[in-house]
Amino acid sequence: MTRYYGGKRLKNNNNSRLKIIPLGGLEQIGMNITAFEYEDSIVVVDCGLSFPEDDMLGVDLVIPDISYLRDNADKVKGFVITHGHEDHIGAIPYVMRELEATIYGTKLTIGIIDNKLKEHNMLRQVKRKVVKHGQSINLGSFRIEFIKTNHSIVDASALAIYSPAGIVVHTGDFKIDYTPVFGEAIDLQRLGEIGKKGVLALMCDSTNAERHGFTMSERTVGKVFDSLFSDHSGSRIIVATFASNVDRVQQIINTSYKFGRKVAVEGRSMVNIISIAQEYGYIQIPDNTLIDIDQLKDYPPEKTTIITTGSQGESMAALSRIASSMHKKISIMPGDTVIFSSNPIPGNEKAVSKVINELLKKGADVIFQDTHVSGHACQEEIKLIYSIVKPKYAIPIHGEFKHRKAQANVVKELGYDSDHIFMLSSGDVLEMSDDFAGVTGKVSEGAILVDGLGVGDVGSTVLRDRHILSEHGIIIVVMTLEKGCGQLLAGPDIISRGFVYVKESEDLMEEATTLLEDTLSDILSRNITDWNKIKNALRDALSDFVWRKTKRSPMIMPIIMEV
Repeated sequence: MTRYYGGKRLKNNNNSRLKIIPLGGLEQIGMNITAFEYEDSIVVVDCGLSFPEDDMLGVDLVIPDISYLRDNADKVKGFVITHGHEDHIGAIPYVMRELEATIYGTKLTIGIIDNKLKEHNMLRQVKRKVVKHGQSINLGSFRIEFIKTNHSIVDASALAIYSPAGIVVHTGDFKIDYTPVFGEAIDLQRLGEIGKKGVLALMCDSTNAERHGFTMSERTVGKVFDSLFSDHSGSRIIVATFASNVDRVQQIINTSYKFGRKVAVEGRSMVNIISIAQEYGYIQIPDNTLIDIDQLKDYPPEKTTIITTGSQGESMAALSRIASSMHKKISIMPGDTVIFSSNPIPGNEKAVSKVINELLKKGADVIFQDTHVSGHACQEEIKLIYSIVKPKYAIPIHGEFKHRKAQANVVKELGYDSDHIFMLSSGDVLEMSDDFAGVTGKVSEGAILVDGLGVGDVGSTVLRDRHILSEHGIIIVVMTLEKGCGQLLAGPDIISRGFVYVKESEDLMEEATTLLEDTLSDILSRNITDWNKIKNALRDALSDFVWRKTKRSPMIMPIIMEV
């Protein structure tokens, strides 16, 4: 069988199939990365991170395990990025330390990646190429076409992935917005044209698959801002939103200008992205509208707007520091109006609520309803995409299982049976051709934890220790033995942190010390000199004692010094 595309003639070996291998992004909203493999070619779509869950104590970021890509590095022809959100680009600096491959994306997407690589001193090390919507690139056995879509960040793309085994359409994160703030609407015409060619599979965003109807246009938020600014004309307005939502920032600036307000921007990521968007012409800021944070004092509060990060209650973001009076330059004043222009991401509700309560205590008027629209497609938009692309197989992606299951149910309403819907898990190897589709194997996948400069050095054992320390504290037992004979010279002394306040628990500490002295005396009387055996005996005796007395299980760490 012979296939043609882009003027290129390709032979399809009947024994060769397209492999689709998600390495992340299917059990959560975040850490999106998928490998497409055909014979000796691998193309990787997206390379995102996720943020740590509550039980990942001290962890900063979570990135995907790319063992499979590293083991097949000679096959990797390039990374193709759908858009510039952290859950799609955030792992690039870490992954590119281990792989050599060119990154392809649209102008703003590459601009944000450039800034990220610059922070990691990797700008010269990693090759990037800008691709326009409608343009295609050839990577090994693949041709990738970038298709205009709408999302909560400018320059988002869907991808048509052409292979000798067939065409796969990857929507990226998308919604259908006929009246976008910047640029054109999603290119439904091109998606329809590709659908007429015959699409093997559609990989579709599932984030809003549980919601009925259509997602509102981003422009509707502009009207809400106009109304809110009119109602609160006598107060300073602080708006918290996602740094990457350039269209939202544009509308806040437009409304501020309309009401004669100066605009200050706070939050490192917000400043960076606005600077990049302004440089590339994706945001238009009227002259003499933008001011520095230090200039706020030069204008009446009611004539200023502050756009800030921290809409998700992140502890180190600007709004959280403002709410907790930790910000050096901005303080909440009674009568301020704070607008949350976002919805809490699942799991962030408590953090957001804490910030709101702090703001209210300081006398601010907090608004957190009707000031946000999603950047993801609801059920009717998902149906429309399936109807015009007409894929043979459906592969719900991007979301927790419940989101992807909701999309599967929507797809069944369109007439697809279970045999043509694949609910994959990260690491699954889905093989596809004209006459076959099925999961044939599993590759290594998982989460690599980033803590400070350490990548992967925090594992399950370290996390378990951190849990014990966070819940029950630590007891350190220090003693000194004479070298050779093993006679006790000093100790055992007990040091406690996070377990009990020693000065208020003197009786408990004295009993514990007596127990350790008796245990150590017994051990030494039996001529046991092996340090590990001594430590284990002391740890076991003290652990049992502490549990009986307090029903707690602190970490116990015996330390032996020899002189």
